[in-house]
Amino acid sequence: MATSTISVIISIALLLLTLISLYNRLVKLRNNRENAFADIDVQLKQRHDLIPQLVDTVRGYMKHEEKVLTNITAARAGALSASTIDEKIAAENHLSSALSGLNIAVEAYPDLKASSNFTQLQEEISDVENKLSAVRRFFNSATKEYNNAVETFPSNIIAGMFSFKKESMFDLGTTERETLEKAPKVSF
Repeated sequence: MATSTISVIISIALLLLTLISLYNRLVKLRNNRENAFADIDVQLKQRHDLIPQLVDTVRGYMKHEEKVLTNITAARAGALSASTIDEKIAAENHLSSALSGLNIAVEAYPDLKASSNFTQLQEEISDVENKLSAVRRFFNSATKEYNNAVETFPSNIIAGMFSFKKESMFDLGTTERETLEKAPKVSF
């Protein structure tokens, strides 16, 4: 009888250790995802700091294109005021759409495209966008790993008990996706 009691105690201890291990893994994955989004925040801050400079530079050339500039300014304000990760994702997708509208409008201004200030700002924003792309990929990878842990057995049991839930990816958004699904126009 003593060996059966010891066996039960060992089994319970192993079960508890497994549960603790699964819980700790979920916490680490959630924290890794949040850290990945913090990296995105750093790049977004840099992007948001560059936008007013870009708008001011463009404003001198595009006086009658005020709507484009107003949309960018409003989208930036929305992105700065977003508080949750999901709100930030939606706001940043809106800002990306507004910035792509600027790129289209700029095509009509050859003097602006030749301006060294504009060119430098465009290169800086391009650099930030490339860095954002890289940290978004890392964020989505961290989110996928976290979501897999939340949804697969046996960690899904612990996830349900402690309110871990599936999180959203940082995707393109519907407007950006529609733009990318269209074939590019090439003209010579």
